[in-house]
Amino acid sequence: MEVPTLGHNLSSSSPMSPCEGMVKNLSLDGIHVCEREGNASQDSGILEMEALPVPQNIKISNITCDSFKICWDTEPRVKERITHYFIDLNKKENKNSNKFKHKDVPTKLVAKAVPLPMTVRGHWFLSPRTEYTVAVQTASKQSDGDYAVSVWSEIIEFTTADYSTVHLTQLLEKAEVISGRMLPFSVFYRNQNKEYFDQAREAHGNRMLPAVKDNSGSHGSPISGKLEGIYFCCNTEFNTGKPPQDSPYGRTRFQIKADVLFNPKTNLYFGDFYCMYTAYHYVILVLAPQGSPGDDFCKARLPVLDIANNRFLTCAVDEKSGDRATVFRHAQDVIIEVIFTEPVDLALGTVAEISGHQLMSMSTFNAKKDPSCKTCNISVGR
Repeated sequence: MEVPTLGHNLSSSSPMSPCEGMVKNLSLDGIHVCEREGNASQDSGILEMEALPVPQNIKISNITCDSFKICWDTEPRVKERITHYFIDLNKKENKNSNKFKHKDVPTKLVAKAVPLPMTVRGHWFLSPRTEYTVAVQTASKQSDGDYAVSVWSEIIEFTTADYSTVHLTQLLEKAEVISGRMLPFSVFYRNQNKEYFDQAREAHGNRMLPAVKDNSGSHGSPISGKLEGIYFCCNTEFNTGKPPQDSPYGRTRFQIKADVLFNPKTNLYFGDFYCMYTAYHYVILVLAPQGSPGDDFCKARLPVLDIANNRFLTCAVDEKSGDRATVFRHAQDVIIEVIFTEPVDLALGTVAEISGHQLMSMSTFNAKKDPSCKTCNISVGR
């Protein structure tokens, strides 16, 4: 929590903790996170006092993936009596949990009274894309260490935001560290069951249509559940330089020349970096034809990559070759997942059955990111 930096008001070196005498104090980053201990008969530390104003007209603003600003109206005549705020913050599914009162109270936040609005910030208790409820009490610390408190305010609901481009850039930089050398490739490919391609021919005019991305990867990814596209792969086997013959998604494969989807008329964006409790790490990239709806969506949310010079997927003219051929390369040490944002006609490529197995255990569909992995996590909500 910060209040124009709340840390200077709630430092761990303060001679008197705002939770002293009534709670277990877990001071983190200058914020007091309090867990109630004891039972009702032991709770002499909080006194109800009607004279303290109940926060009214609570407003939440400036919401990010791990912070928000909060303010409310208070009667001016008693402002000087307020020494602390008690903030009850819960995930929405727990909104009926007991408040910070007399027993069985979960972790709450305690702040010294400062000018409003104040910023509540902390990746250790706020996660992106998550619904929360918040309520506030005003409190006055008495000379004997007890607190006089108002009744709780109304409960306000809000939802934290997705990762910003700042957070995604942090993920991108972590992915670059392990991406490895670049290997040449010549085709994008997409595996599905035979029925998928039959439907594309019969119901969709011989086209594969974009679908909303699932919830795999980082919980804060701005493309999950929002961006429409078609998944492709491009990784090749080291010993053959060709696509692998195994796939988790089906034994029927659509294959298309790389330059059809990836060329100077497409923009390339970094979408995510994650793992699924295994040694494999995945990088999600988005290919969007310039000026398309998908391109407009990504411009506002994702870091753009130089198509000729990045650590994941490149399209560049080979200056050393006599014919100045375009060469495509992918990172060797991560699995690249490419989302193309527009429909793709099956006539632009070939459809055939692969000879390998369908490795279901390798599927990333709705896969949850490992929140403990130090390689692919950043210090905001997972």
